[in-house]
Amino acid sequence: MQHNKFEIVDEAIDVEQMRQKVMSRNAGALTLFIGTVREMTKSKKTLSLQYEAYAPMAVKMFEQIEQEILVKWPDVLLAITHRVGHLAISDIAVVIAVSSPHRKVAYEANEFAIERIKQIVPIWKKEYWEDGTAWIGDQLENIPYPQGKPKREEE
Repeated sequence: MQHNKFEIVDEAIDVEQMRQKVMSRNAGALTLFIGTVREMTKSKKTLSLQYEAYAPMAVKMFEQIEQEILVKWPDVLLAITHRVGHLAISDIAVVIAVSSPHRKVAYEANEFAIERIKQIVPIWKKEYWEDGTAWIGDQLENIPYPQGKPKREEE
């Protein structure tokens, strides 16, 4: 059964399915990055998060990240799934699976992928704290959205 390598989903991410997406007889290493919702952020207690994405562009950006990775590490297999919707503390928000013949490459490519996701993929989060809520802005928290989430083309 062929699974999409790159997805935006609104249900729990199946980590084993992510591992299967990058299995290869040539892989000597497989890394899984599992990003979860943490409770404490900068001394504030988070109750939950709301993720939203411009899904068609997000998937295109995942594909771009794959191309960037293949330039540096041509033997890598990559799969990325990011969840949207309301997530509770400890829920899985993103899984990045990478396989390669060698472990160092698997680690490096996986770290590269999460950093690029934060830089270029149109995914936004709203944090629900004990004392209020705020749209955080871009994934690097460099661009605030004081009036709420950014406007998407279809809105």
